[in-house]
Amino acid sequence: MPTAFDRYRLTYSEVVDRAISFAGRPHDVYTAAKAQRLLDLARRRLGGLPQDALDVGCGLGLTDSHLARDIPELHGVDVSETMVEGARERNPAVHYRSYDGRALPYETGRFALVFAICVLHHVEPNARAALLAELCRVTRPQGLVAVFEHNPWNPLTRRVVRACAFDEGVRLLSRRQLVDGFRAAGLIVTDAEYLLFSPWRTRAVVSLERRLSRVPAGAQYVVAGHPAS
Repeated sequence: MPTAFDRYRLTYSEVVDRAISFAGRPHDVYTAAKAQRLLDLARRRLGGLPQDALDVGCGLGLTDSHLARDIPELHGVDVSETMVEGARERNPAVHYRSYDGRALPYETGRFALVFAICVLHHVEPNARAALLAELCRVTRPQGLVAVFEHNPWNPLTRRVVRACAFDEGVRLLSRRQLVDGFRAAGLIVTDAEYLLFSPWRTRAVVSLERRLSRVPAGAQYVVAGHPAS
């Protein structure tokens, strides 16, 4: 089934880099930072790195490129078959498949870690609850779900979204809305943190950002939690 993202397989990075050019850093800097935060969350909440994980809305597998060496069995799924083909070329060791955007094509409790990075704002608001419920369903009882999203209270984030061709018409959701969505989906929230306060990723900046994680000024945020049962 054709999707709006199919046309961006060859130009995705160029489109994003153009939208964030004012910050003076390539978007892979931010991708790597979110991948590292995801691994840190896994260590904190799972007691170590998971043996398996699922990237929902994987796109071209850009995040997976930063995770594959640390997660032995990494899977990715997306509604765009064209993007999935690009992800397979980028990360041949990762298991990719496409799906119809409804039920994730995995059995209940399949993964220790399930994550979605800047995906939910592309989902129609009335369909977000169903996707969060699916993330919960395919996660093990003691596993972890993590969702990263744009912070709508950050003016620079709103500027990036306005400038990004494939973000046209999207409706961003706040951290509070996502926390409420987690709980409605049967997830116990363990973390709700802001991140990416600066485009510069020095050790001092990263350390400061961790201390500011409750301040709603970061460009993005992450909400994480365990299935309730």
